[in-house]
Amino acid sequence: MATLCRPSIAVPEHVLTVEDTLELARTMHADHPQLGLALRLIANTGVQTRHLVQPIEETLKHPGFEARNKVYEAEAKRRVPQVVYGALDHAGLGVRDIDLIVYVSCTGFMMPSMTAWLINTLGFRPETRQLPIAQLGCAAGGAAVNRAHDFCLAYPDANVLIVACEFCSLCYQPTDLGVGSLLSNGLFGDAVAAAVVRGQGGTGVRLERNGSHLVPDTEDWISYAVRGTGFHFLLDKRVPTTMKMLAPALRTLASQHDWDMAGLDFHIVHAGGPRILDDLCHFLGVAPEMYRYSRATLTERGNIASCVVFDALERLFADGGAAEAARGVIAGFGPGITAEISLGSWSTARGTVGGQARRAEQAGVA
Repeated sequence: MATLCRPSIAVPEHVLTVEDTLELARTMHADHPQLGLALRLIANTGVQTRHLVQPIEETLKHPGFEARNKVYEAEAKRRVPQVVYGALDHAGLGVRDIDLIVYVSCTGFMMPSMTAWLINTLGFRPETRQLPIAQLGCAAGGAAVNRAHDFCLAYPDANVLIVACEFCSLCYQPTDLGVGSLLSNGLFGDAVAAAVVRGQGGTGVRLERNGSHLVPDTEDWISYAVRGTGFHFLLDKRVPTTMKMLAPALRTLASQHDWDMAGLDFHIVHAGGPRILDDLCHFLGVAPEMYRYSRATLTERGNIASCVVFDALERLFADGGAAEAARGVIAGFGPGITAEISLGSWSTARGTVGGQARRAEQAGVA
């Protein structure tokens, strides 16, 4: 079975605290009729720090969609290679061992995709397949894991590189003054992440089953309006209630695998906000402690969209991983309203060659 190996994560150097965010809201929107509500909502997100690709002074400017997208492309090319090499090293592989690159992002646009740039720049084989995913938002991290799993089921000896790149701060729109927009301005952060799914070998989550579920008639709950100034994020006030509708889908997938969702050993789920995690605890009958990694991601980095599941999984690895054969779930939630769900067991493989050594071998220097 395919194994999801340890992710590699990087966050930008510019840090914004919740105190900074609240003060900015008070200063910039002093006459907003619902400022008090917006401040309470931001304070209740649980987010303490976020990381931005630009200083806050630059973030608050809007030079236009074209200029914003140029920043996206330049920052992606500057920051993604380090996490790619980190993920390959964790997986014990080199660039020429990769058969498919899945690239997920909803905060900028490139064509050809970033996958083409990676293949040309980092030395992946020209035959490497490409799968860019641009419109699944925060669910895309889970979707990437599932598509990598599917590929390895079809090609059991294949290896898949997943890359997630989210610069949510580049979607800031100074003219969007609804409470939902103000809340989003205090919730989202920037990050890049990568992880490898190995068809054979590797240490991590041995993927066993995956599934997807879309809640009917919720298309407008999370969406982008694409205008001359770029992407305008729209967040409906009903979004925090979605776990009541998605929790049954998680339970159903687990039951199809003869597992009980409440009895799993680890949960790696998208942290869209504290209400999402609290409701999952309630509807799945799971102890709050099971979501400690997702909560830590939310607290320290905010909602980093498709990168959340990889950041939370990296925290599990950093905590020593799980016991051999421990059972768990990985789930991303996003627009649609959509859930992308994976079930798997912890597996430890020994004797893998480190990615740095493997790259050296492939270059003929070791």
